[in-house]
Amino acid sequence: MLLLGFCLGLAVGVGFWIWQQVQLDRYLERVLKPLNSHSSKVILPLIPHLRQEIALVKQQRQDLQQSLETYQQLLDVAPLGYLQVDEENQLLWCNQQAREILYLERWQPGQVRLLLELVRSYELDRLIEQTRDCQQPRVKEWVFHPSCENATAMLETKSLAIRASSFPLHNGQVGVFLENRQPLLDMNQVRDRSFSDLAHELRTPLTSIRLVVETLQNRLEPPLNRWVNRLMQEVDRLINLVQGWLDLTQMETDPSIQLHPEAMEVRSLIASVWETLEPLAQRQHLNLNYSGPESFWIKADRSRMYQVFLNLLDNSIKYSPPCTTIQVQAKILSVKDTHKSNPTSALLEINIVDSGVGFSETDLPHVFERFYRGDKARTRDSLQESNSTTTIVGSGLGLAIVKQIVLAHGGLIKAMNHPETGGAWIQVQLPEVMANTSSQDYS
Repeated sequence: MLLLGFCLGLAVGVGFWIWQQVQLDRYLERVLKPLNSHSSKVILPLIPHLRQEIALVKQQRQDLQQSLETYQQLLDVAPLGYLQVDEENQLLWCNQQAREILYLERWQPGQVRLLLELVRSYELDRLIEQTRDCQQPRVKEWVFHPSCENATAMLETKSLAIRASSFPLHNGQVGVFLENRQPLLDMNQVRDRSFSDLAHELRTPLTSIRLVVETLQNRLEPPLNRWVNRLMQEVDRLINLVQGWLDLTQMETDPSIQLHPEAMEVRSLIASVWETLEPLAQRQHLNLNYSGPESFWIKADRSRMYQVFLNLLDNSIKYSPPCTTIQVQAKILSVKDTHKSNPTSALLEINIVDSGVGFSETDLPHVFERFYRGDKARTRDSLQESNSTTTIVGSGLGLAIVKQIVLAHGGLIKAMNHPETGGAWIQVQLPEVMANTSSQDYS
């Protein structure tokens, strides 16, 4: 009986195992059957191919991970700072330069913390939000004031001028490159201070040289006095250059120290400037055409505004072809003013347009920079033969001084090329308009 029960159990077990194998074979046939429904063979060669594909994907993943680590190592030694935040403005990663620029001593690699907890900079936070909202790269400059835990560290910590370039990434992330511009600004300040010291030292010997030249002018007869006259022109040019540099440096340091505002009528001032320059204009048969209000007043420094129009009209004369007209167009603009009790305020706009060759596209962004010399196409032989000593001829400081004077008055200045004449177009906007009358055109 015992043997019979064992055999019966063994037969049942073998039968159940055979049934399981049959069910497993049917399942594999359904899963691995080929795309062709007419074939019922199991495609066993697919299994090695799948293993090869899986191995290839693993290798590609390892290569991508290695490339990512390589890029992170490159960014970590890059001269620019770089940081990356997620969609919630949590700092995911930053390189060594970013940690130094933003004083991120509390952040350690691998940490994920809110950027605002580590860096108290509204400008940086706002830049990231704007980049994420518009999904466009953006650039912003500001002065970063690091936050310190104690007063002693605050005295030792220096503010930095930063330029940030941001760009959107996937899943709401944003990457930001940071450039510390403070060393460049410090170097420019040292350069300007050195030039100013040198200019101060040059004024005394140049004045002495001019006195000697004046003495020689009275003692020499033609044709020898021709060389002395030429020497006098060059000495005056150097004196004007030195004085122009000193004025420009002082205005950039403290714009208000040079201003003595008073009520002044602008149209008569422009007429006075043209009378001074008219002998130069007559050599090329140039005319001045004014259009705008017959009388309008602004509150400004008369001598400084005279210097502005003297430089601008002198440049127009230099670069205008013979027998052409220089246009001066003035008009009063009404603009909304949200910072004053008066909801609207008057703005004076003056456009000076010549018919010369204009500015080249490469020169336009730099025309107001000191010592910038533009396209040689704007250089005329008449510039070298000019006998005018009332302006800074060819020094590269004229437009830079004009810009500083306009900015000191709270105005704006812009350089363009006029679409009709093709010549230079300088637009000056000044606030504090006091009165104006009806418009009138006259020459």
